[in-house]
Amino acid sequence: MASRGSTAADGGLTRHIPVMLSEVLAALQPRDGDIVVDGTFGAGGYAKAILHTANCRVIAIDRDAEAFALAGALAEDFPGRLIAMLGRYSEMEALAESEGFKAVDGVVLDLGVSSMQLDQAERGFSFAQDGPLDMRMENEGPTAADLVNSLAESELADIIYVFGEERRSRAIAKAIVARRAEAPITRTSELADVVIGVLGRKRDEPKHPATRTFQAFRLYLNAELDELAQGLCAAERLLKAGGRLVVVTFHSLEDRIAKRFFAGRSAAGPKAPGTCPTPAVEEFAPSFQLINRRPLEPSNDEIRGNPRARSARLRAGERTEAPAHPLDLTALGVPGVRG
Repeated sequence: MASRGSTAADGGLTRHIPVMLSEVLAALQPRDGDIVVDGTFGAGGYAKAILHTANCRVIAIDRDAEAFALAGALAEDFPGRLIAMLGRYSEMEALAESEGFKAVDGVVLDLGVSSMQLDQAERGFSFAQDGPLDMRMENEGPTAADLVNSLAESELADIIYVFGEERRSRAIAKAIVARRAEAPITRTSELADVVIGVLGRKRDEPKHPATRTFQAFRLYLNAELDELAQGLCAAERLLKAGGRLVVVTFHSLEDRIAKRFFAGRSAAGPKAPGTCPTPAVEEFAPSFQLINRRPLEPSNDEIRGNPRARSARLRAGERTEAPAHPLDLTALGVPGVRG
């Protein structure tokens, strides 16, 4: 999400470092009078920059109540121009229509977990500091601890393999089950220690060995990849012809879905990736024109200044007048393991 920098507690919107901001603005091209959806508000870096760039309005959506509160605070600095809404970006059509907007000029999605969430130990997203094993974006429903302590070993292995792309998933799942037999795993440090016990850790290793396992439980718990596929299709339906969709991803699973979405919707024909052929429709006209054929990556200077930007990839497209394509989770590459 857009808050891949300092937390609100550390200075909030002032010290926040939005990822690939200049590239996002160049792809989005906000203009006076536009209506833009920031579907992953986070700490507000993108929304604030968009509002400064053009005399437009921004619909700021976030499923996290803390981010929603920040959006409300930022709205006071832009009276009548920023509309804060608590909800999922897959619901952007209904949320926009509730404010009287049936179509918009731009949508930006900055995916993944925000720095606000990562940097608050009590949210349980990070292995870098000890906290309750939570990982919920909406603070409701089962926690990551509930999953870790209740699912069968085979289910744990599938989640870690599919959503974390972790090759040692079965060994990690086996170790989790053995550890929870002694006592429930309730802390982030406890889960991280289990993974380290299986994979080991070298001092010069740049990535923490628990990275993939934590990613897996977070993605699965919050249904983030389903949300992405549905959100992309919602943006496709909501955008006006000439409107722009900009997506910033942070790992291969997200980027694969975004890639297939834009590839399928920028090439005519039901056999293109990301489309869903039906007997009644022989061919789907392209609903997007690609803005960049290859994903943009952050500069070396940006990575040095903000290491969390290193895995970012930006894809963007401009909406055509063609009808929106139907949603097909399988064609978009959304994993089949469901909660």
